[in-house]
Amino acid sequence: MKKYCVLIPFIILLMLICRSAGQDGAPYKIVINPGNPATSMTKEQVSKIFLKKVSEWPHGKAVSPVDLVESSPVRQKFSKEIHGKTVASIKAFWQQRIFSGRDVPPPEKATDAEVISFVRENADAVGYVSATADIGKLKVLQITQ
Repeated sequence: MKKYCVLIPFIILLMLICRSAGQDGAPYKIVINPGNPATSMTKEQVSKIFLKKVSEWPHGKAVSPVDLVESSPVRQKFSKEIHGKTVASIKAFWQQRIFSGRDVPPPEKATDAEVISFVRENADAVGYVSATADIGKLKVLQITQ
């Protein structure tokens, strides 16, 4: 019985540590160029940026979102938490936009490093990477409810 008394707090602590990874427990962080004055946005605002329903940052500059590839577990979690949809649903959304000639999706990058490089090189870019990625001097955009 004593083993379980010691083991249970350890398991709870481990669960709390895993849950606190990333921003607000997310397995990803949303990154922006350090020159971008933005500091936080709501999930809805971020979703609109990545769906290109909003084309400018609040400070008036054109926004350049970048996605991870469809097979990325980070993208799957980002799509579920930010858009409230699966990656397949988001892909279907973009297929309709492409077919109607209205827009094209954000570029897709295969790795966190490629997203980080894109955001570093584009002052008005925004992307997301795994919570453990080394983002260098990029800023993390905080998400509010």
